[in-house]
Parts: sequence; C-alpha cells; structure tokens
Amino acid sequence: MNTILHITSRDRWETAKNTGTYRSDSLLTEGFIHCSTLAQVIGSANRFFQQQIDLVILMIDVDRVTSEIKYEGADPQNLFPHIYGTLNIDAVTQSIDIETDSDGLFVMPKELIS
Repeated sequence: MNTILHITSRDRWETAKNTGTYRSDSLLTEGFIHCSTLAQVIGSANRFFQQQIDLVILMIDVDRVTSEIKYEGADPQNLFPHIYGTLNIDAVTQSIDIETDSDGLFVMPKELIS
C-alpha cells in the first residue's frame, strides 16, 4: 500500500467521519491538504503542531484518494504530498494517536515503526 500521512486534531477527524469527507484549514487558505511521508511526519509535527494536544496521524492510502495528489516543495529531494481537494474518509486506513516525550517533542508512534 502506498501511504501518506496527515496530522489533525482528534475532534476534526471525528467530525469528518460523521460527514464523510475531511477538510483542513489549509484547503480553504492554500487550496490543498498538507500531508507527509513517513520520513517527514515527526518533523512536520514538531515544526507545526508544538504545544497542541489530542492529535492523530491519519494513514491515507493514496490509491483510494479521489482528489488529486501532488508532491511539491522547494527542495526536490524532500517533496511533500498535497491533496488538492477534500479527503474522502474511506481512503484513511487508520488513525493513530501521536504523543510527546518528556521534552514535549512528538515521537514516532509504535504503530509506524517497522
């Protein structure tokens, strides 16, 4: 399975499950939903979600996403997946809690360590 990851609040994910689609704030402001690869997700969490609690990582099967996905970024060696449209929730294969260590930094969930 080809998987990308997205970080969101537990509340926003619960709302999406009830409506059938997920929208992030960035979809309205930037035109896409920010995602990460497995290698990028903890760096993204620590850069953009500091001090936030009750977050989950959505595991997304790219083959099930109905909106367009583009890999973009300033560094061609580190492109981020972006979903250009809403995310259909049936593309989400799992949601995983993301926790912090004693220093307040996010750590890779056990479920994502191979």
